[in-house]
Amino acid sequence: MKKQYQVVTAEEAVRVIKSGDHVHISSVSNVPQCLVKALCDRGRAGELKNVYIHHLHTEGAAPYVNPEFEGIFQHNAFFVGANVRQSVQKGLADYIPVFLGETSRLYREGYIKCNVAMIQVSPPDKFGYVSLGPSVDATLAAMECAEFTIAVVNRNVPRSMGDSLIHISKINYFVEDDTPLLSVEMPEPNEVEKTIGRYCAELIEDGACLQMGIGSIPNAILSCLGNHKDLGIHTEMFSDGILPLIKKGVITGMRKKLDRGKIVSTFVMGSQKIYNFIDGNPLVAMKDVEYTNDPFIIAQQPRMTSINSAIQIDLSGQVCADSLGERIYSGVGGQIDYVYGASRSRGGKAIIAMPSTTRKGINKIVPALDLGSGAVTTRNHIHWFVTEYGAVNLYGRSLQERAKLIISVAHPQFQEGLEEAAFHRFGPHYHYICSHNVF
Repeated sequence: MKKQYQVVTAEEAVRVIKSGDHVHISSVSNVPQCLVKALCDRGRAGELKNVYIHHLHTEGAAPYVNPEFEGIFQHNAFFVGANVRQSVQKGLADYIPVFLGETSRLYREGYIKCNVAMIQVSPPDKFGYVSLGPSVDATLAAMECAEFTIAVVNRNVPRSMGDSLIHISKINYFVEDDTPLLSVEMPEPNEVEKTIGRYCAELIEDGACLQMGIGSIPNAILSCLGNHKDLGIHTEMFSDGILPLIKKGVITGMRKKLDRGKIVSTFVMGSQKIYNFIDGNPLVAMKDVEYTNDPFIIAQQPRMTSINSAIQIDLSGQVCADSLGERIYSGVGGQIDYVYGASRSRGGKAIIAMPSTTRKGINKIVPALDLGSGAVTTRNHIHWFVTEYGAVNLYGRSLQERAKLIISVAHPQFQEGLEEAAFHRFGPHYHYICSHNVF
């Protein structure tokens, strides 16, 4: 059978990139590593300068942020992963604060140019359609706006359904490379995380539609949902933790209002098992991030339940989830997209869940956020707050009432100091609130 596309080498393909261009790189485990390497080789050869690199979270090497490329590549990411974090904190790379659901808008409305989109796709089917596999996110928008699209055709990319299907006529250059996708193995939850998981699971009702991220706490929550019924998934991402619940028939999506019976996400990250699961699976709809993270779409799902984590929370309920003081740690991501969407849902719950202390024993519940910290979820948005010491609902509570509630789920070692800080902040009336159990 005649091949449907003409192949060039990675080195030939990236020659379309010029100094001053804006380049989008597809995300998470679907990074076209051979194109990244070829682009960096051009940078080392002195052929480029002031090329802007944009992407969401990526796995694997990100050599374009190395000091050798200063003045050659300017990294302006929409989310900061571990592979670029140190460079961003040193000022060698940068971050664009933006809600995850609006990253597509940056391209579509011209706030950011996209001269070249570098993506990775599955081999085409007999109709000429390839798939973006585990990562759709803002890549569709980047392709729509790009002057050139370079696609790595990789037989290890799962053929996901939904918005991820694109015709080869939309692609200018094809490169072949069968490097396996990077897999991410999640650590087993510790006892603190398991306790948080149980508290969160108690808040999740039968028929709820879930959003949660990746990591030990989401996996701990999912492991506690085995007796639930008809759960749905509308999320920005999912991982291996949902697989046992699908096999058991807990996740059916049959009570969703939109995309009934479908698992909806914009990217997937995990082990090879999860990539195998989405391959050709009509139950999974990989969608544009502008859809998955639109709060007004999220809010239409009955009993929408979002679960997100935090770095710090202060006594008024301000949640920092993007930074360590002035140092960017990750980004806004989709937290506020889902906090707002879930809080507007009929019967919905917006949950912020975190251990009360760091692994080093540092208190994460503080009188005031560290200087320079970003209040990702504002005190006006927060509803449920969960630690290993319990779950409290802050919605509709006054500043003094919520301070008392937040302190009640802090580590006992720090509660006295937090009470003193609350008294210093609010004055003698705070003791009246506490002693009379007004709430």
